[in-house]
Amino acid sequence: MNIKVLKNVLEANDQLAARIRHQLAARRITAINVISAPGAGKTSLLERTIPLLKQFRVGVLEGDIATTRDAERIEKLGVPVIQLLTGGACHLEAALIQRGLGELNLDAINLLIIENVGNIACPAEFDLGENAKVGILSVTEGHDKPAKYPLLFHEVAALVLNKIDLLPYTDFDYAKFEADFRKLNAAAPIFKLSCRTGEGIGDWIHWLEHVAGGEIHVHPHTHSHVEGVEPHTHPHR
Repeated sequence: MNIKVLKNVLEANDQLAARIRHQLAARRITAINVISAPGAGKTSLLERTIPLLKQFRVGVLEGDIATTRDAERIEKLGVPVIQLLTGGACHLEAALIQRGLGELNLDAINLLIIENVGNIACPAEFDLGENAKVGILSVTEGHDKPAKYPLLFHEVAALVLNKIDLLPYTDFDYAKFEADFRKLNAAAPIFKLSCRTGEGIGDWIHWLEHVAGGEIHVHPHTHSHVEGVEPHTHPHR
């Protein structure tokens, strides 16, 4: 019974996400869904990124379980931002994105960044109508995360490896990390950077500009099978 209910929830979500994707495409808005664990650096990455995207009109949907603290940080950058509070859910869903879009002036933006709730499991399951998912992993989280949370790393169009300034102080094994990641995802670029120091930010900005400008084509959410993982089987609340 629970599996059937969850399947129905996800099918309804995907149908709505498809409509959102069509709506954004009609307005020539590129949407990027940013996913990471809490503290990996989602908001910090946006703070570094948005001021450098001079040729784009950026809007942000900021997802959290509680508080408006991250939205307040983004608001200081002078871009439109809408706070989406899930009230306990560990991820954003398409229905909440649709409500957030209703609060944005879509004629005033051409790049939508969705900062998902801090979690590297549940958000990977849910299509939000984005053009691409971007994952963030910090070196302080350990090199084993692709092996332990394969669905997200399979789904991302790009992966940001943050806090590389702390690499000498961790036991993060880049070779093991990359090998595990490439088993899941052969194509996605890895951007090694530090949001704190700004090191490596240029390559990430270059990629994002080319995606938003339509010069690099990426594939949206696929729900495709990942070895060892059955999508849509874990509780989503």
